Amino acid sequence: MNRKAPILKNFFLKQSRRDNTHEVQLTPHKVQAAVWGVSRKAQTAVWGGACIILLAVLLTGCRMSVSLTGGTVDARAKTVAITTFPNNATLINPTLSQSFTTALKDKIQGQTPLTIVDNDGDYTMEGEITGYTVNPSALQGNDTPSQNRLTITVRVRFYNKFDESLNFDQSFSRYADYNSSLNLSSVEATLVAEITDALTDDIFNKAFVNW
Repeated sequence: MNRKAPILKNFFLKQSRRDNTHEVQLTPHKVQAAVWGVSRKAQTAVWGGACIILLAVLLTGCRMSVSLTGGTVDARAKTVAITTFPNNATLINPTLSQSFTTALKDKIQGQTPLTIVDNDGDYTMEGEITGYTVNPSALQGNDTPSQNRLTITVRVRFYNKFDESLNFDQSFSRYADYNSSLNLSSVEATLVAEITDALTDDIFNKAFVNW
């Protein structure tokens, strides 16, 4: 029997153990790198999970969405029904009913994502023009008017299908002054456009901005 065999065997076993020990030996630098790598992965996992949870909450819990121009509508709402506002004022402007209704539709359609429908909307807006008056607004020294004031009043009924607490039945009035030396017919179209713009702003804000 070769007596050198056990010696060589022991040598190779010791050498193998040294090599294995060398291969798995962790230096402080390697430990720090490993810990940092695990820490970064943990942070990424935590932040990723938090973002997913936040997104789920926003998608399921938020019922309101805001349009690009500031009007707020329920996220479930898709349509608004706007009926023609008849002119029931004592003094009749024959084109006011149609022009006012069109201006109101344009206002809502331009500042919300809602689609205008004739009836059965998620929101409904209806009413009538109740006042169209001309009165002196300023007097000169001899008690003659220097300016006249055109005032338009509109009654609006608004219905919110999803939140009845936001329903309202309210009158809105706006006016514009003009020089009394002018005939109303010469400035009427301009004054009506100015007043209509102010009225539709007020109605829109009441219905969709909730001021």
